[in-house]
Amino acid sequence: MNQEPDNWTLNYYNYFTEVEEHFQLARGTSLFRLSTLDWALIDIWKDTGVPLEAVLRGIDAAFEKWRGRKSKIKMINSLTYCAQAVMTEAQIMASGGTAPAAGRPAPAPFSLDELRAFLERNARDLGAKPGFQEIAAALQRLAGEAETHYAGLEQTEQRLTALEEKMIAIARSGQSEEDLFASRRALDAELRPYRSKMSADQLSMLQKQYLDRRLLETAGLPRLSLFYL
Repeated sequence: MNQEPDNWTLNYYNYFTEVEEHFQLARGTSLFRLSTLDWALIDIWKDTGVPLEAVLRGIDAAFEKWRGRKSKIKMINSLTYCAQAVMTEAQIMASGGTAPAAGRPAPAPFSLDELRAFLERNARDLGAKPGFQEIAAALQRLAGEAETHYAGLEQTEQRLTALEEKMIAIARSGQSEEDLFASRRALDAELRPYRSKMSADQLSMLQKQYLDRRLLETAGLPRLSLFYL
């Protein structure tokens, strides 16, 4: 039976891509690559429900303010420079000051076959790594029932999030003290210029997200979320 996916976040499946491209456009450098810290910040915005439109407006506002400065010491090299402006835009939208644009009908973000291939690839990659066989088996089961899960993407994403959290916990248990120390030093170096632009809660969330992302990158582990399909 051929099933259509539900409408869950279909306008947001490219959240990461749209933020990256908008930042590159605002900066005027299409080849600029976002850092691990930048991707961690986008993850936080997505996970905490910051509307994509608020992020894009915040980026524009931050660059407009920067361009209005008489003295520009250096170019904006990180999304964290825009964090305060993004949260301001999100608060404006939440208070009803500016309503988000009406959602347009969107095509399915990926096909059933692409979903199945994504799950099978991650199952295969994790199955080859000691300690992750249980998660690999769970992904393989999801792949075997891909048609059902394609029709309920929100619940599928919740399952994948739970599996990813378990995967991170396993990887963290095998991380050496020296590796964790190196990650924290790298985080401090990247974040230092932008600490004043973020609240304590934002900094705490960003630290966790950054360390998780760096751990996965170092361990060569895949992201399981549908947003990475």
